[in-house]
Amino acid sequence: MFRRDLMGGLAALTLTAAAAQAAPEDFADMDPVSLRLAHVVNEEDGFHLAAERFRDLVDERTGGKISVEIVPNAQLGDERTLLEGMQIGSIDMGVITNGPVSNFLEDIAVFELPFLFPSREAAYEVLDGEVGQELLDRLEEVNLKGLAYAERGFRNLTNSQTPVATPADMEGLRIRVMENPVYIDTFRALGANAVPMAWTEALTAMQQDTIDGQENPVNVVHSFGLDETQDYMTMTRHTYAPALFVMGMPAWNKVPEEAHEVLVQSARDAAAFEREENARMEAEQLAELEERGMEIDTDPDLAAFREQVAPVYEEYGERFGDYLDRIRAQID
Repeated sequence: MFRRDLMGGLAALTLTAAAAQAAPEDFADMDPVSLRLAHVVNEEDGFHLAAERFRDLVDERTGGKISVEIVPNAQLGDERTLLEGMQIGSIDMGVITNGPVSNFLEDIAVFELPFLFPSREAAYEVLDGEVGQELLDRLEEVNLKGLAYAERGFRNLTNSQTPVATPADMEGLRIRVMENPVYIDTFRALGANAVPMAWTEALTAMQQDTIDGQENPVNVVHSFGLDETQDYMTMTRHTYAPALFVMGMPAWNKVPEEAHEVLVQSARDAAAFEREENARMEAEQLAELEERGMEIDTDPDLAAFREQVAPVYEEYGERFGDYLDRIRAQID
């Protein structure tokens, strides 16, 4: 097996080569290992599809010596709770939205600055390149092991009160956001009353009308049937949100070193599969939501939204060291 002591493209090639050379019979003498992979969404969501693909690839590539049990629907807690469990070893791994991860490694929130990425392809270039790998590696500073970037995708606004075409239409709307300072300050800059809360709590809050709306990619709006409580969606595409295949270091260390490359490459392959599925399904999901009565604004005044969030860059631009400059240089 190859050592994982390089970063960026060379590291990716090293891991790909190592995983390609590995065969199930190479693990015949390895003691079996069981891992539990948790996430907070349902079985229709892209996270679950990614988890299933990862489970199957790991099983195939290790000849069944590493088995992965998937625990969906927040059965083991919200995303922050899952990450805390990974740190102490009570949970092995998960597919986790980037926002909660930034509570543990603040710099990884740089990816979620509003209107940073002009396209999925631009985001993939950064995430799968040197900056993305560097931040994955830095998760070891907080007793986590970053394996790969899947995606939650471009996030859009929904609400139950009014069509939103400009930031002025958001004035006073109670919008659930993730427990992440960048999201909170972004929506405050847009004039909303940003309400940070866990996703499981947000679902109940929408049903009880204690919040007016939320922001998430189309796949989440569709898979959770948010059109039942949210009458309006605005395709703001205000933030591209990665998601991470992440392990706790206790779980990573209990897996024999010779299988580490298989875990990383299987996570990368599962993440690539999930990205493709999200892109493929979005048009179908939007059409279904419209058929079910949701009013969707596909052409809001994005220039006005971008102008309104300028203070967020003034506030956070220097907090992320040189990461923001490096990202901009890569996508310009």
